[in-house]
Amino acid sequence: MKKLFAFLAVIAILCFGVSNKISAQDEEATSVDTVEAAADTATEAAAPVIETPEVEGEVEAEADATPLHTQVKQKFIEGGSTFMGIVLLCLIFGLALAIERIIYLNLATTNTDKLLDQIEEALNEGGIEAAKEVCRNTRGPVASIFYQGLDRSSEGLDMVEKSIISYGSVQMGLLEKNLSWISLFIAIAPMLGFMGTVIGMIQAFDDIRQAGNVSPQIVAQGIGIALITTLFGLIVAVILQVFYNYILSKIDAIVNKMEDASISMVDLLIKFNIKNK
Repeated sequence: MKKLFAFLAVIAILCFGVSNKISAQDEEATSVDTVEAAADTATEAAAPVIETPEVEGEVEAEADATPLHTQVKQKFIEGGSTFMGIVLLCLIFGLALAIERIIYLNLATTNTDKLLDQIEEALNEGGIEAAKEVCRNTRGPVASIFYQGLDRSSEGLDMVEKSIISYGSVQMGLLEKNLSWISLFIAIAPMLGFMGTVIGMIQAFDDIRQAGNVSPQIVAQGIGIALITTLFGLIVAVILQVFYNYILSKIDAIVNKMEDASISMVDLLIKFNIKNK
């Protein structure tokens, strides 16, 4: 239940941040347009009209002066609210799951060398029960696997190894939890973008049919808007893929430490049994 509340809280924060940013940008753009309109009106009333020749590159200069986030917001609006909204939801949910996994994996990371030293010291001073107490007070999958092995130590080393292997598989499943959903959003985002592009192309050809002629302006505008959904879908997939690969690398590092530490744990139990014989 705590994980569910944390997941919903992350989604709410992301959605709230996006909505606030868009609304703030809209208010800023509205205020700027109002001030610019008033300034233009005052300038036209005060100064005489002077015809100046058009300068090449003025349009490009104005485009370059526009902030990047404003251009992205304009393209997002041009792409249509239906498919662009779904693609944005894929990004929000995918990022929420990725952030949750990163936090979980960071909390699951354990200093195995320090833990092994503490267990060895506890075995020498207080025996199996003291070592189990150390594992109970340590957070992470490695300590949980060690506890299961120590709990079966009275049944022989074979049972210790089997319990470590079995519980290690359980911890692997916990580490890889929700990764399938992230990969699903990575696959769905470009598909939704392609679907929006196909629908946009159909609408562009409908506009051409209604206009009665193949106008370059109608064709270019329709195709350009149709391709925006594909662009945003690919951007979402790339962002989530970066997070997905980072999470996989974290899981691989934790699993490697688990395997190495489990071998060292069995060696410690062998030494402890030999010493107590």
